[in-house]
Amino acid sequence: MTQTLQQQYQKTILPALQKEFGIANVMAVPRIQKVVINTGIGRMVKDSGAIERVQRDMTVLSGQKPVIRKAKKSIASFKLREGMPVGVSVTLRGKRMYDFLHRLIALALPLSKDFRGVDMKNVDGAGNLNLGIKEHTIFPEVTYESVKDIFSLQVTIVTNAQNRERGIALLKQIGIPFK
Repeated sequence: MTQTLQQQYQKTILPALQKEFGIANVMAVPRIQKVVINTGIGRMVKDSGAIERVQRDMTVLSGQKPVIRKAKKSIASFKLREGMPVGVSVTLRGKRMYDFLHRLIALALPLSKDFRGVDMKNVDGAGNLNLGIKEHTIFPEVTYESVKDIFSLQVTIVTNAQNRERGIALLKQIGIPFK
């Protein structure tokens, strides 16, 4: 039986990071706090059914129901009114987070077109990783036949690493394929 990413983190990654950085306390070792998945639905605002389809596909991807984000203020040049839906977002923690990360690393990223690795510039100063995915159909859970609207995703992996170096070390240990 294969180990889940969460078990792998507890048994192998945590001790390796502890030894690499010389950290005495296990609670001070960098860990992933949450994964946030966002998509904008600006061009689909007119079609109310499109919002529900995007929400359905995000539910299939993440395993939990996403939240519809609404506009905070009106912008006339974009024909946007306050309170109109502008995006769909979901925050994953715990088991669902590790399951999504495993599917992202092992299945989705290798299936994306012309993928040569994640750029190191995508990691910010606090060790968080931001990924842009052009098509949500690279995930195997989404059947291409049932998809009417193809949308892009922004995936943010939030860590509690104190700096960029520790964040990159954690993400490499987990299996993020960097260039």
